[in-house]
Amino acid sequence: MSKQFDRALAWFRRDLRLDDQAALFHALKSADAVFCCFILDTDILAALPRADRRVVFILGALAELDQRLRERGGALIVRHGAAADEIPRLAAELHVQAVFCNHDDEPAALMRDAQVAEKLASFGALLKTSKDHVIFERREVMTAVGGPYGVFTPYKNAWLKKVEPFYLSSYPVERYTEALAGSVLAQGVPSLSDIGFEPAALPASLGMGASGAEALLEDFLERIARYDRARDFPAIKGPSYLSTHLRFGTVSIRRLARLAHERMQAGDRGAEVWLSELIWRDFYHQVMHHHPHAMTGAFRREYDGIQWEQGPEADRLFKAWCDGETGYPLVDAAMKQLNETGYQHNRLRMVTASFLTKDLGIAWRRGEAYFAQQLLDFDLAANNGGWQWASSSGCDAQPYFRIFNPVSQSEKFDAEGKFIRRYLPQLAGLSDKAIHAPWLAAPLELQAAGVELGANYPRPVVDHAFARERTLARYAVVKSRALP
Repeated sequence: MSKQFDRALAWFRRDLRLDDQAALFHALKSADAVFCCFILDTDILAALPRADRRVVFILGALAELDQRLRERGGALIVRHGAAADEIPRLAAELHVQAVFCNHDDEPAALMRDAQVAEKLASFGALLKTSKDHVIFERREVMTAVGGPYGVFTPYKNAWLKKVEPFYLSSYPVERYTEALAGSVLAQGVPSLSDIGFEPAALPASLGMGASGAEALLEDFLERIARYDRARDFPAIKGPSYLSTHLRFGTVSIRRLARLAHERMQAGDRGAEVWLSELIWRDFYHQVMHHHPHAMTGAFRREYDGIQWEQGPEADRLFKAWCDGETGYPLVDAAMKQLNETGYQHNRLRMVTASFLTKDLGIAWRRGEAYFAQQLLDFDLAANNGGWQWASSSGCDAQPYFRIFNPVSQSEKFDAEGKFIRRYLPQLAGLSDKAIHAPWLAAPLELQAAGVELGANYPRPVVDHAFARERTLARYAVVKSRALP
C-alpha cells in the first residue's frame, strides 16, 4: 500500500524517545522516508543562564536518541537557531511534504507553530500535529454543559470515567522503523560550548535519556505501593522522581498512567494516589489551554487586586528566600535543595510557595519565575498551577485563609530533622525538637550545637503569627471584588 507522502520530517520537542512517540509513529506510517530533527531553539535558550542543568539534560537525551535512531537506520539532525526559521528551512532542504510533531499548548509554542505552519504552506508542505504529552487535552474532558472544569475532583472523576485502554495504549513505533532515513545533515549532537553554554551538575540518580527514565521507573515500581504514605516526607525515598523525564518526554505518559491505572484496579492504594498526581498534570494543562490569561496573571482575576510587598525590603526578603536564608529551617533546606540539585520535593514546593506569598507577602509571579529558572522539571502549566494554588489565586486553589505554618509543617513531615540536617549541616547538632525552630532553643543548647543565630544561621526574617494577620488583611481585597 502506497503511503501519503514520499518524504516527511519528524520534529522532536518535548518527546525525546523512540518508544510510544505519537508524532514519530504517524510520520513513519504516512511517509516512505522519515527524517528526524531537534532544534536547539535560540528563542528559548537565549533567556537561560549559561550554566543550565536542563540544557545538559537535553543534550544527553539527544545523544541517546541519536544513537537509537542510528541503530535503526536513521539519525537525528540537530540545529541551533530559531525553530520558526530552522524547521521550514530544513523541510525545504530535505524536500519533505510534511512535518510531524506533537502538541505543545504553551502560548509561545502555539505562536511558533503557527509561524512554522504558515512558512511550510508557502512551499506546499504541511504541519501535522498529535497529542502526546498528556492523556487528555484541550476539550477532551469537559463538564456536562460543555465547559472546562475549574475544580480538580470533578475533573478527576470525569477523567477516570472517560479513560479506557484505547487512551492508555502505546503507539507501536517499532513496527514501522524501516521508514527511518539517515542524512548527511545529521552531524551528531553539539557540545555545550558549541551552543554557548557551560557545564552544570545533574543529580546522579536522575539518569539521562530514556534509559535513565527506565531505571527510575523500575526502582519506583518496587515501592509504588507505599507512595500514598511516603510521598509527603522529603527525607525518605517516596516520589517517583520521574518529573524531569515526563517534562522532556524521555518516558511516555501513557505508559505511566497505564501502569498506575492497572495497579489501582488491583487495589494498590499507592498507585491510586500516584495516578491522581498524573491527572493533576492533565488538569493544569487543560487550564492552560482554556485560560491562557492565567499564564501571566491570576486565574481568578480579582486576585490581581492584591497589593504585594515591593521595594528594597521586599527585594531583601526575596533574596533571603531564594538563598535559603529565612531563618525557618524547613523553608531554607528546601530552597538549598532546589538551588543545589534543580529539584524540590513536592510537599516543600507548597511550603516554600506559601511562605513567600503569605509570610513574606511577595507576589507569586516572582516565585514562579525563580522556580522556572531553577527547576529541572519546569513545566509552565504545572509550575503556574502550583504557584496559583499556593497563593489562592488559581483554579481549585487552597482558600486564602489557609496559611502553611513552616514550623508545624517541619515537625509533621521532617520530625527527626533528617532532611534539614542534609541541607543545613550547621544545625545538625540541635535536638530533633529544637531543629525546627532554633530561635526558640535554649542558649546552652545552641552553644553546645555550635549554632550562633545571626552568624552561622539567620534569625527568622519574619514572625509567622504576625505575618498571618497581615496576609488575612492583604487578601481582604478579594472579598469586595467580583469576577469580571
